Amino acid sequence: MSRGFVKEDDQEEVPIIAPRADLPINEENFVTQNGMDLLLEERQTLLLEQENLDNSQEKEYRIAFNYINAKLKLLNERISSAKIIEPEKLPQDQVHFGATVTFKNLENNQKQTFQIVGVDEADIKKQKISFITPLAKALMHKKACETAVLNLGERKNEFEILVIKY
Repeated sequence: MSRGFVKEDDQEEVPIIAPRADLPINEENFVTQNGMDLLLEERQTLLLEQENLDNSQEKEYRIAFNYINAKLKLLNERISSAKIIEPEKLPQDQVHFGATVTFKNLENNQKQTFQIVGVDEADIKKQKISFITPLAKALMHKKACETAVLNLGERKNEFEILVIKY
């Protein structure tokens, strides 16, 4: 049947879902075990939300169900592509995925500490940065006392690696 013969009220609303954090094409979806646990917890929360929807108002129920379903689809894609990295199997004297790194900005002597994590787990407020950020890339494979250089166009920031923890 043509859509021209369908009442407007019967048309499904297409949910608009904010995309998950960007993962560049051909980039593996590395996660820490904690990151994977958070993804699985998020999925469980969404499934419970969907299960507990009030179906007394059919239209509102369909909209809410479709919205949660769309979020679950994106989340399940991310979970299925996740590759858990076990930091204990990496060289402990170098910065790798999962490391918590304390470094000093050589320009202003300011110290900072960040853990390098997956894109879904990254949260600057929790001092967690994604492994695909320029800062994380500059820190990778460095050892304590080495200098990492972050190119910012015409400027360069240099950081001395102070502590690496896993």
